[in-house]
Amino acid sequence: MDISLFIAISLFAFVMSVTPGPNNVMLLASGAQFGYRKTLPHIFGIIIGVALLLLSILLGLGFIFELFPTLNDVLKVLGSAYLFWLAWKIATASTQLGSKETLNTAITAQPQTIFQVALFQFVNPKAWAMAIGSISSFTLSGEKYIESGLSIMLCFAVMGFIAISLWTYLGVAIARVLTTYKRQKLFNYTMASMTVATLFFILR
Repeated sequence: MDISLFIAISLFAFVMSVTPGPNNVMLLASGAQFGYRKTLPHIFGIIIGVALLLLSILLGLGFIFELFPTLNDVLKVLGSAYLFWLAWKIATASTQLGSKETLNTAITAQPQTIFQVALFQFVNPKAWAMAIGSISSFTLSGEKYIESGLSIMLCFAVMGFIAISLWTYLGVAIARVLTTYKRQKLFNYTMASMTVATLFFILR
């Protein structure tokens, strides 16, 4: 593949991955609550989920959405329902300060698993937009199709890891100022609100 095209794909993958969306809001919250290391399964879940989504579109799944446009509405409903549930979980999440009961609840809280996050990518409209946009824009025809498709998957894996790690580290940095119960609750409510706000990009 031409190096200029590879650079273009890499830039596209980074920009699409680093711009605000459901994944990044969740990583920001997880980084603040659990730290970077415990959020790694969440990060890898996104990478794997996006890779599987890209692969499915390369194999022709995207064509199904052209044949049945109503599937886009189904996708929006499923994605919206999940984000509302996630926003509620974030808003009601226990802080690490407060009563003994609160502390025990906080200790047993766990980040999302690789499997959960990977599956979410298939109802995440932003992930679909990234995948369809990259496949339609950067794949080459003929013998170069598979090579260009694999290059797109590689770029999204590498550049995506860098981009979403930045959001996680931002969450880790924010956690340093969440030293009181009120600050932690305010952060939870803010993250929940931001999660709901991403619905604007889904439903428009």
